[in-house]
This record gives sequence, C-alpha cells and structure tokens, in this order.
Amino acid sequence: IGPIVPKVGGSSGGRVQEISLEVSDEELERISRERLLALSLKEMRAIQRYLRDPEVVASRIKVGLGDRVTDVELEAIAQTWSEHCKHKIFNAFIRYVDEEAGAEERITGLFDTYIRRSTEEIRRRWGERDICLSVFVDNAGVVAFNDRWSLTFKVETHNTPSALDPYGGALTGIVGVNRDPFGTGKGAKLIFNTDVFCFAPPHWEGELPPRILHPRRILEGVREGVEHGGNKSGIPTVNGCMVFDDRYLARPLVFCGTVGLLPKRMSQRGQQKPGDLVILVGGRTGRDGIHGVTFASGELKKESEVVSSSSVQIGNPIMEKKTTDAILKARDQGLFCRITDCGGGGLSSAVGEMAAETGVRVYLEKVPLKYSGLSYTEIWVSESQERMVLAVPPDKVDRL
Repeated sequence: IGPIVPKVGGSSGGRVQEISLEVSDEELERISRERLLALSLKEMRAIQRYLRDPEVVASRIKVGLGDRVTDVELEAIAQTWSEHCKHKIFNAFIRYVDEEAGAEERITGLFDTYIRRSTEEIRRRWGERDICLSVFVDNAGVVAFNDRWSLTFKVETHNTPSALDPYGGALTGIVGVNRDPFGTGKGAKLIFNTDVFCFAPPHWEGELPPRILHPRRILEGVREGVEHGGNKSGIPTVNGCMVFDDRYLARPLVFCGTVGLLPKRMSQRGQQKPGDLVILVGGRTGRDGIHGVTFASGELKKESEVVSSSSVQIGNPIMEKKTTDAILKARDQGLFCRITDCGGGGLSSAVGEMAAETGVRVYLEKVPLKYSGLSYTEIWVSESQERMVLAVPPDKVDRL
C-alpha cells in the first residue's frame, strides 16, 4: 500500500482509453447508457465539472493523466456511485409534504435521520448495558455475546438478479452476504443463514408482463439457490419466511442474512499500514458480475435480460467454503491485519475501501483469471464471487 499510481498492462492487454466529456448533454447520457454506467445526466455533469477544475487537471498531469477521464476511472466512479453501493435514495435530501395537515418536513437523509439516529439514541439509553461493539463502520454490525465471543449479523437484498435468474441470483445473494460477516473485524466464523422471500402467489393464473417469469418458477429457483448456496458452503439455514402478494409479480424481494461468531478481541475492523501488501484470496476473476451493481441499481426493463448474463455472478459455494476455512486459519495465526470482501464493485470497491487512507498501487496483471481475454477494466470491476482481500505485513506474506 503506497502512493496511488495508475498502472495497467500485463496479461490484461490493451491501451487505456481516454474519453472526452466536453460534449452535449445528449452525448453524456449516451455514454452512460451504452457503457451501462447507470449515471444520471446530473451525475455525468458533475464528473464533467470536476475535470474542468484547473487544480484537478494539474494534479492529474503529475501522475500521467490529463483532462479526459479514462475508461477505468469512469467504470470505478459508476460502481462506487451506484445506488447499490452509495445508497443515494437513503442519503438524499427529501421534502415531504403532508397535504391534509398542510405541513412540510425536510429530511436530511433517511439513513442519518432515522436509522443512524435511532441506533444512537437507543445506545445512549442503554448506557453501560450497550452491547454494540461496532456499528456502521465495518462490513456488518457486531454485538457482544459473552465475555469471550461476539456476534456479527448482516442482511441484504438480491431482488433484481433473482427476478431474471432466480437460482443464480439467489445463490449469489446468500454466498455474497456470507462474505460480509466473514469480512468483519478480523474475520468471523459463519454459523447460520436466515432469509425472507416476497413473491406473487405461486398459483398465479393471470397475465404476465413481458419477460417476467412465472411466480412459481421464481419461488422454486430462489429457494433452491439459497439452499444450495448455504449447504455447499457448510452453513445451515435455520429460519426464514415467505410472503405472497400480487404486487411482487414484477419484482420479488429476496432478503438473505448471515450470522457469524467472532473472538471478542477481534471484533473491531483491522487497520493496515503504509507498506503492507494487498492480497486477493479465493476464486478466479471472470466476466460474470461485470456491471452487477450498476445493473441492479437501475429499473427492470425489457432490455435487462440482454445484459443479465454478465451482470449476474456465477456462484461457487464450495470454493467459498475452502476460502473461508483457509482464511480463518490465517486469522488465528495473525497473518493479516485487515480483511474485506470483494463484493459489489469488485476490486474497484474492495481495494478502494482498504486503501482509502493510504492509497495503493494495483497490479491487475497478477489477478488470477478464469479465462484469457479480459480487459483491465473488466478485471477491475468484475464481481466474480468467492474473493476476499487481505492487508498483509510484508514479513508474513510467505507464510500466508
């Protein structure tokens, strides 16, 4: 982990493409649409303004960049700024008007106003009885269980992938959420899964919107995907429920959750130092899952099925089981100082989070691939499953 230096090449091949954003609004929208960036015109204009700043351009020239955005930068920005990663709706400024009461309320972000604030108020009331050890700072929350152990719990949705590929979308949903508690603190042992599914009635006999799968097919695929993802990873599903309502016809809701067990002394997020190495552990990288978070952040349209084959990841729960077993052994031997999962946004977000304070030099040609022919941008943003990222002190790399 050192200074940020743009470097591409090696087996990924190709030359960095520079893209001019000094174009019309229509052209900005076309760039976002054709590259599957899912960025609005307002957001594309923000990137355009950023590249017009003389100080920004001067700093870019020092590291070999110019006033045009590179394709790999644009892909990284889109991943990070997606609804899936950034939670723009939860963080938006909202003007709420109660027309009956004639009242108006301004909400500075649903997350900060209701979720974060309520958590903080409850913790203050608990006082010395507060069991929260880590909240809103790591991949999952951590609470005290007893004097020796902590519990970490994470739930997330996989709605859009499950609507288009019920089995694959749900399987990657459960193995994906497994990696969040696993990547919390110094690494948790995963002990059980839970789920909630919301579908239209399985005996649906009415019309189906174009390209929408029958509710029974979605139900059977989702249930089997979560079952296989959990069982083959060695993690039992201990409870769950199903909700049926006509309104879930075009968009099922698939909630997957996982609980992990942590030694209490390992409950806090680790911290790397300048000079530490970033190591990618687990499965190989492929084209599956490219634009997964930007694809999931948009509306389901008839065109969605065309890109779903690359946007929905291909899960391999047996590889995930091997990865978690190996990393837990490395954890107990103190071979790494920080861990995070390589989920939404792939290396782009995982390495970005880990290197936020220090910067990092990334060698994309060293990433193990499923097959040849991937470009540097595909390697950088692929969301292929079963991958974790570790920060490792140089003197422990050989042992790891």
